[in-house]
Amino acid sequence: MSERPFKVLGIQQIAVGGLDKGRLRTLWVDTLGLQLDGNYTSEKENVDEDIAFLGEGAHRVEVDLMQPLDTERKPRVDSPPLNHVGLWVDDLPAAVEWLTGQGMRFAPGGIRKGASGYDICFVHPKGNDEFPIGGEGALIELVQAPPEVIEELS
Repeated sequence: MSERPFKVLGIQQIAVGGLDKGRLRTLWVDTLGLQLDGNYTSEKENVDEDIAFLGEGAHRVEVDLMQPLDTERKPRVDSPPLNHVGLWVDDLPAAVEWLTGQGMRFAPGGIRKGASGYDICFVHPKGNDEFPIGGEGALIELVQAPPEVIEELS
């Protein structure tokens, strides 16, 4: 295995889903005290999400509160309830290139802008014959860290 040309710096977000994001807000915002910082809706991704957070600066962690726009369509952002974990990386293109070479399977869509405006891509929950390394059942989002996060967390 060649030397890894990138670092995972920390957790950028977790995403939780349910049929009613209002119930998720009651738990995460009203009860646990996280703050709301916007909303993201995507027909393609079948999601209506509120973006909550805790911490500041490089230590800010988002908790995305997601519900499906249509419970009859996929992807089902409410199942499983812990939808995905997002990891800050210092060099997303290098990470994707190197991990692909190691046999990691990525979800369709490649590197693109995510809900928070950062470049992202997803590790597929399951490997296959061509790319045997996957998330072992978990969806993992790799998120390009901005310079100030790289500086703080490196």
